[in-house]
Amino acid sequence: MSLSAGTTFTPVEFEITRETLVRYAGASGDFNQIHYNDTAAAAAGLPGVIAHGMLTLALANQALCRWLGSSTAVIELANRFTSMVIVPGTGSATVTVTGAVTRSTGPEAEIELSVTADGREVLGALIARVRHPVP
Repeated sequence: MSLSAGTTFTPVEFEITRETLVRYAGASGDFNQIHYNDTAAAAAGLPGVIAHGMLTLALANQALCRWLGSSTAVIELANRFTSMVIVPGTGSATVTVTGAVTRSTGPEAEIELSVTADGREVLGALIARVRHPVP
């Protein structure tokens, strides 16, 4: 795979359901009710149940690892949480991850990722530093 500046990656989509949130809560230990209970989310002033921010970041990392064909090439991820992923009671929210290589020097490359949920940016300034060449 070429990691030269300007290389872009095919978008990857993830569907997040309430079941996804409950499973992630069990795996992460984050049982805050705003992630699965409509009443708790409303009481907190939220527009609805929201996905865990770290789940969203983990999905971005998963997409990146798929693109690279390696789970060990990622050296560093940096981002800002800019918006919430609102997960409806029925159906799902769609998180889309895209990316482009912005710099490639020596043994490393920098990749800027874009993460949106139903058309809204949810992670901002998401930059990955990766090793290359990727096996």
